[in-house]
Amino acid sequence: MAIDAVESAEDYLERILMLQESGMKEIRSVDLANSFGYSKASISVALHKLEEKGYVALGIKNQLYLTPSGYEIARAVYTKHQVIGSWLTSIGVSEEQAYKDACRIEHVISNESFEALRKVYEASHPKEDK
Repeated sequence: MAIDAVESAEDYLERILMLQESGMKEIRSVDLANSFGYSKASISVALHKLEEKGYVALGIKNQLYLTPSGYEIARAVYTKHQVIGSWLTSIGVSEEQAYKDACRIEHVISNESFEALRKVYEASHPKEDK
């Protein structure tokens, strides 16, 4: 797949995960289309490709589910998005720009570079006990 195709597939998987984590119980293609501002037709084509690759599955009522491999990709991309966005805001980038940039960086940063960035970020921003 070309980089744009990989990036697009990762964005779809990440968005499904984000919708799930926002509390949506049943996610359908129209929900995905609305969240991106895309037409239902373009979402349908993309979902068909993701289904062929084994990353998403459709339920009886056409609800979308991430398969284990789709979930693994979505979780990795979403983690990169969160860490990179948080790191950029911590160094003074506006939140809107930081997360916009994170959305692009998350697809091209190597795992080695990301893990190094995450270690530095987490060391300088310890999680508060809740």
